[in-house]
Amino acid sequence: MIPLNALPSADFSEDTWWIWLIKAVFILVFLLVGVLMALWVERRVLGRMQTRPGPNVHGPFGLFQSIGDALKLVLKEDFWLKGADKVIYLLAPCIAAFSSFMVYAVLPFGPNVNMFGVNTPLQLTDMPVAVLYILAITSFGIYGIVLGGWASNSTYPLLGSVRSSAQMISYELSMGLSLVSVFIVAGSMSTSQIVDSQTQLWWFISLLPAFVIYVISMVGEVNRLPFDLPEAEGELVAGHMVEYSSMKFAWFFLAEYINMFNVAGVATTLFFGGWRAPWPISAIGDGMFNEGWWPMLWFTAKVWLFMFLMIWTRGTLLRFRYDQFMRLGWKVLIPVSLAWVVMVAIVQGVRQFAGLDLQTMLLWIAGVFLAILLALLLWPSPRKPEEELPEEKEPFDPFAAGYPVPPMPGEELPPSPRRRRREAVMAMNAQEATDE
Repeated sequence: MIPLNALPSADFSEDTWWIWLIKAVFILVFLLVGVLMALWVERRVLGRMQTRPGPNVHGPFGLFQSIGDALKLVLKEDFWLKGADKVIYLLAPCIAAFSSFMVYAVLPFGPNVNMFGVNTPLQLTDMPVAVLYILAITSFGIYGIVLGGWASNSTYPLLGSVRSSAQMISYELSMGLSLVSVFIVAGSMSTSQIVDSQTQLWWFISLLPAFVIYVISMVGEVNRLPFDLPEAEGELVAGHMVEYSSMKFAWFFLAEYINMFNVAGVATTLFFGGWRAPWPISAIGDGMFNEGWWPMLWFTAKVWLFMFLMIWTRGTLLRFRYDQFMRLGWKVLIPVSLAWVVMVAIVQGVRQFAGLDLQTMLLWIAGVFLAILLALLLWPSPRKPEEELPEEKEPFDPFAAGYPVPPMPGEELPPSPRRRRREAVMAMNAQEATDE
């Protein structure tokens, strides 16, 4: 474990109110421009993956397509639901958008720089429990989705919001547990100190199982394919956002893409060295590319690397079934992350008494745990023998609870009236043919 007093913290002693204002405005502009670029990049990348051009008409290379989409949302007709809870119906998208803007307040973009004669770190603020603050804010943002589905007073938004609450519990646990090992080896929960602890080795190498678990959990946390169960256009028709339009829908849409930047920024800060340049660039000129304004370039490039990964998964993977989704969270990710945290804690304790090398021990353990994780993911689920399966099943009634619900695996919907009439006619014709 690295001692707390051995890691320098960000020094905000010279900051004034106008420096804080400049940093806050920069974060706001960075996220808004990033969302516009993400919309364009996602369409272009998905187009290339699917052998089609993507947006290429509005502006050079279709760069103005995102601006047109934003204006369409602003200018669309806004409507209010007669049976909705008006206050919560309006408050829900505000909660989702407001919480999404707050994560980057504690993420460092770079080291100390000279800004208009003031020596200040490229970070709005920091605190000893900055990562816990991030987890609290991301959990709070889910309430916007849950309240939006509940306040709409409609079936499909309610189902989408219930799914989002289950998804929050499942994947927030695995995400939080994957970060605990970083706290143990870094000796701090301050984001600036965690970045400084990765001077020699980025934590994604020595903490590879925790990094893999975090990447899987972050995709589920932001409702991206293959984990977009709260929206699920094919079965819930966009889930909690069905009854929203115009700017209220735009707030939900904006929050989803900003949350993608949030989880990518956290992954960069905690596992990928933060604003530090990758090797061998970091070794050039005695670390000159880790000073001044260069680190902002490395931080932004790493964030977009994770953004591309989420776009890649959307264009490659299919949506999970809900039972597969919950099984992955509760039976694979959470047990493996718990075991990994216990192992890292034991290694730290043994190392302190025996004086062994931390990096070598963690690399060996990371390889073993990664093999176990792959085995759990690829191991087929056990099935009951055919003789144990009941021969007759009770007919499934989708309206038993008063509103339509989809069948679970192994259940079948009753035939439609048209199908029953067709089967009856076919049976009668077959009987007539037999009699003749």
